[in-house]
Amino acid sequence: MAALGSLATLASAGVGLYAQNRALQQNAATQRAQAELTQKQEVARQQQLTLQQQADQRARGEQVARTVASVRARLASGGLSVDDGSAAVVTQGLKADAAAGQADSDALFRARLAAGRSSLLQPDGSLTTWLRAAPTFGNALRNLLD
Repeated sequence: MAALGSLATLASAGVGLYAQNRALQQNAATQRAQAELTQKQEVARQQQLTLQQQADQRARGEQVARTVASVRARLASGGLSVDDGSAAVVTQGLKADAAAGQADSDALFRARLAAGRSSLLQPDGSLTTWLRAAPTFGNALRNLLD
């Protein structure tokens, strides 16, 4: 009879380990699915940021082109040569300001992309499975030895 009780304890421990293993597999599958969803959302967010950056860059380029054309037209109407002297300095200044604005926008874009990265140090929980199973296995072994 004592051996039958030990076998029942061992069988119970085996069923418990199997149930724990199945639950952990289901949790792992859920975590994988959630990680894939998170990754897809991150890719979509990065694509959105890239499109926004491109639209801002295009709008800034158009604004600079209109401003430079306007300044050149005003200077030309005043009788100044737009490629010489102070007129050239004004147009170069406008272009330099636009380049500085673009550099700031690029830095902000890179910071936004970097802020969305997930950590590479996220635990996967593989050791947790064994740590949770150890007491059950130990109890079964102790019951067999008694």
